[in-house]
Amino acid sequence: MTEHLDIPQLARTLGEELLARRWHATAAESCTGGGIAAAITSVPGASNWFEGSVVSYANRIKRDWLDVAEEDLDSFGAVSEQVARQMASGALAAMDANIAVAVSGIAGPDGGTDEKPVGTVWIAWAISAGQEPVTIRAQCFHFEGDRAAVQAQTVAEALRGMLVLVRAHPE
Repeated sequence: MTEHLDIPQLARTLGEELLARRWHATAAESCTGGGIAAAITSVPGASNWFEGSVVSYANRIKRDWLDVAEEDLDSFGAVSEQVARQMASGALAAMDANIAVAVSGIAGPDGGTDEKPVGTVWIAWAISAGQEPVTIRAQCFHFEGDRAAVQAQTVAEALRGMLVLVRAHPE
């Protein structure tokens, strides 16, 4: 699915689309540990369209910096649709951005369970264009491979999803 995707090209294309709209992006990352921000900031001129990122590896950071509900962390776990959606919403609220992506998953090699095996990743995208209310979309992925492969696939899907949402909104 994402193995063939060129992460640098996705980041460049995302930047071009955001610049055309005069939009800004942000990210809230857990299992990628800053990989999305690294991919984006490898693009020259990214400061024109990228606000920044929160690496919220610990639940405390998700709660305190991204406004994720403690009850949802306790009830659903960090790797859940509920938490990913709140991370995206929290990042969007914290930054001067039009679009945010949030990722939370189990990159491995351990930490997986029968319910949430290694490679399980929730990605959520939040967008706020003009006067429109915030729209949040979330999807669960089951990536294969070692830790680096899971992280790379997550970064690629996060960027791809941002690009899809941006392109769905007219310039």
